[in-house]
Amino acid sequence: MPTSQYASSFGRLQAISLNLLSKEAMLNLMKAKDEGEMVKVLESTWYKPEIEKAASIFKESELLEVALNRHLVLVNKIALESTPFNGKSAVRAYLSKWDIYNIELILSAKSMGRPITEIESFLVSSRNVPAGISAGNIPHDEMKVILSQTGVDGVVNQLVKYNYGTILMQHLETYQKTGDLGPMMSALQTFYYQNLLESLKFFQGDEGTIRDLFRAEIDKKNLLNLLKAKESNLDKDLLNKHLIDNGKMTKTELLEIYGAKDVTEIVGRVENRFMLVNALAQYKKSKSLIDFEVALDKLINSEYVRKLKNIALSV
Repeated sequence: MPTSQYASSFGRLQAISLNLLSKEAMLNLMKAKDEGEMVKVLESTWYKPEIEKAASIFKESELLEVALNRHLVLVNKIALESTPFNGKSAVRAYLSKWDIYNIELILSAKSMGRPITEIESFLVSSRNVPAGISAGNIPHDEMKVILSQTGVDGVVNQLVKYNYGTILMQHLETYQKTGDLGPMMSALQTFYYQNLLESLKFFQGDEGTIRDLFRAEIDKKNLLNLLKAKESNLDKDLLNKHLIDNGKMTKTELLEIYGAKDVTEIVGRVENRFMLVNALAQYKKSKSLIDFEVALDKLINSEYVRKLKNIALSV
């Protein structure tokens, strides 16, 4: 059977999934009054070893972020090692999202002139588990070289060997003129999703649902960009530079939706794809676009978790 090679992989990862945070743990985290209490809640979970290792150096919110990042690296490593050979390229393409995350973090820090010491520990990588194995293609030591560059230009040049630099180079002149990293960030996201979708094409013949999931993620990112731009009353041409290709909603469609007079009207125009009425009501009270991000995540997860449970074992 074509999916039998994934049976043992599924069993190993399913065993690991038993350690995922329970609903009770999530509720306790929500009830926590501060980061210190959140740390205490997580110390009783599988995050405990990384929290203990980082506790001597970091405190509270920084401790949480560092510990969670390092734990994520370990889980990614297990996931990649568990994947059968013919599925590893697709999983590596997915895990390269952490390369993108790290590059965006470094570019933002360099743009603001922040020192290496403030950002190195927050990269999704660690000395004993290189990002090249567990979170993408760039090893930890190479990340340190990239971090040592004096500015955005140096970072871009250092990344050319990993293809990311070639993508970024196309937008370097715009950054030098405007100081806007947006086009670079958008280009990285477009490159990531294009590579990911290509890696899943004709893989085993049953990846349609997974591809749809990632295209829905692109729609989410683009829609959030629309909402942010409308809230800030940005020009349509500027917004266009921040949109990501390959979503279910085309750029032309998104820019047409952006013609709406306000956030409320944008929500109305996308209700056939995303029902955000409740999030809109919450937004009107909080004035925070995070309400839409949370709602979009819930809608996408609830739809695709159900679908993925019903397909044959695959990548």
